[in-house]
Amino acid sequence: MGRLTPPACLCCGTKKDFTLSKGKDAPAGQSDENSERGNWSSKTDYLLSMVGYAVGLGNVWRFPYLTYQNGGGAFLIPYTVMLALAGLPLFFLECSLGQFASLGPVSVWRILPILQGVGITMVVITALVTVYYNVIIAYALYYLFASFQSVLPWSDCFAWADENCSKTPVVHDCNTTLADGTVIHTNYSFVSSNNLTCLNGTSTYKEVQPPSEQYWNKVVLRRSGGLDETGEIVWYLALCLLLSWVIVGAALFKGIKSSGKVVYFTAVFPYVVLVILLVRGATLEGARDGIEYYIGTQSNITKLMEGEVWKDAATQIFFSLSVAWGGLVALSSYNKFHNNCYSDAIAVCLVNCITSVFAGFAIFSVLGHMAFLADRPVSEVVDSGFDLAFVAYPSALSKLPVAPLWSFLFFFMLLLLGLDSQFASIETVTTTIQDMYPKVMKKMRVPVTLGLCTLLFFLGLLCVTQAGIYWVNLVDHFCAGWGILFAAVLEIMGISWIYGGNRFIQDIEMMIGKKSWWFWLWWRACWFFITPVLLCVILCWSLVAFSPPKYGSVEYPAWGTAVGWCMIVFCIIWIPIVAIVKIVKAQGNLWQRIVSCCRPAANWGPFLECHRGERYSHMVDPHKERDQEIPTVDGFVHKLQ
Repeated sequence: MGRLTPPACLCCGTKKDFTLSKGKDAPAGQSDENSERGNWSSKTDYLLSMVGYAVGLGNVWRFPYLTYQNGGGAFLIPYTVMLALAGLPLFFLECSLGQFASLGPVSVWRILPILQGVGITMVVITALVTVYYNVIIAYALYYLFASFQSVLPWSDCFAWADENCSKTPVVHDCNTTLADGTVIHTNYSFVSSNNLTCLNGTSTYKEVQPPSEQYWNKVVLRRSGGLDETGEIVWYLALCLLLSWVIVGAALFKGIKSSGKVVYFTAVFPYVVLVILLVRGATLEGARDGIEYYIGTQSNITKLMEGEVWKDAATQIFFSLSVAWGGLVALSSYNKFHNNCYSDAIAVCLVNCITSVFAGFAIFSVLGHMAFLADRPVSEVVDSGFDLAFVAYPSALSKLPVAPLWSFLFFFMLLLLGLDSQFASIETVTTTIQDMYPKVMKKMRVPVTLGLCTLLFFLGLLCVTQAGIYWVNLVDHFCAGWGILFAAVLEIMGISWIYGGNRFIQDIEMMIGKKSWWFWLWWRACWFFITPVLLCVILCWSLVAFSPPKYGSVEYPAWGTAVGWCMIVFCIIWIPIVAIVKIVKAQGNLWQRIVSCCRPAANWGPFLECHRGERYSHMVDPHKERDQEIPTVDGFVHKLQ
């Protein structure tokens, strides 16, 4: 038995009768505005989920390094400008798009059928990235468990270390003065065996590796010599990977209803840890030097004349806000129709950027102390990415009193930052499945979610082999780069130039109310011109500056680079394929077919009937198209038509 009337009539307060049985067919969320898809239990659930998705590992391990590298505090100028010109406009656009149609990143392209492949590209890239992103979470879990020891295992050169391991710099040779006053240049072994001393400023040092670096490579990763030396699965990393997927599956087994509660802890507690680390770091000797290196006592304004600085600012804003991955559309699609997505977008973007700046103080205060103890410049202990999270910062923490406590807090923070982003990424994939097969997901959400997590776990096993870090770096290098930029360019051009920016603004005003012409002046300028041009410049720059992948000093084999290109081609090839399919299925001559595919589909508009008004009174009711129960290949093709 189907519903007697569409669920829209109940949630929108019409006077039509609506009968609900008390049996198993009753809607899961009777207080939801949209009982077909469900809504967030509260606005706080949504905002924390968005903050958790946007604020990720890059805020901690990339932004502080970029700030230091690009002129200190002066870097905040291009960073803020790029937030206003590129980040926020695209963020607001995606939040509005998902909320208006109550659809995920693939189905929402009813707005412009010829570009539905852009949505598929976003979801495919997101799925590939979730494979290796959970591997990074597995690394954090391993270090978290390793912190439950009285002496941190990477604090010294233990049995696993080789002769190149050293906690302090090792002098190789220097100038020294003999008893007769003769100055000679000799190796350090001669100097030490004869109780001589090196003359200041004449020492050359042997190239050594700190214990934390060797522990990372030899113990945690058991790293092989290259991509072509796969080796065996590192069993303890595989178990950590399994645990990370169990956590993700458990948090998402009821979709947003369960994940929306989990984020109350996973999105908030990292800020508690950052505050604790900052307070502790600020009390350490050398902390001031670290912070001065971070923000610059005298910011280098001349850096703003370098194009690379602006490119770094734009790239960091773009990727830290997680735009064009599909997750913003997916999460916003569960909002109530009249939610103020404008204020939400601004709030989340500001929180994301403030978090990045704040994290830099916590990171650099501790690194400054590390440099002080080693009697080295801060610039020699600063790094980004894996080297910051799993080498430099753990090494600094190991030198603090009660080191295991600080280590536990740091890796627990990394774990939570990673899980928040992972929750939203998996929700992006499951939302796509739900939009295509709503009845299947309503009855089988738990099996589908667990099945997806299981599949991605097995795909991730390659990334926990001895060559796993090379695969992680390969996928990140190709899939998480210009492929997303390409999708973003098509997204904003398609909506602003083809669907129509003014038309889209009218859609937004149906949700948040009528605004003055002056209110939209800035957004029109960004959506029509500034943001598309900036994204095109970044995309072209990324392609021109593209270099083959490397991990440290290890070059990738030619076949590895070829695999990377195959991955990114597989991601973006859906854009022309779906466009061709749409054109072939349309009617008329070639030009008429293209024009018809560049118009919104007949079922484009607000999901619920009571929100459509006169503008969408002609809309084909999507509820009439939701009779298919069992997903098939033919059904998938039908959904794309």
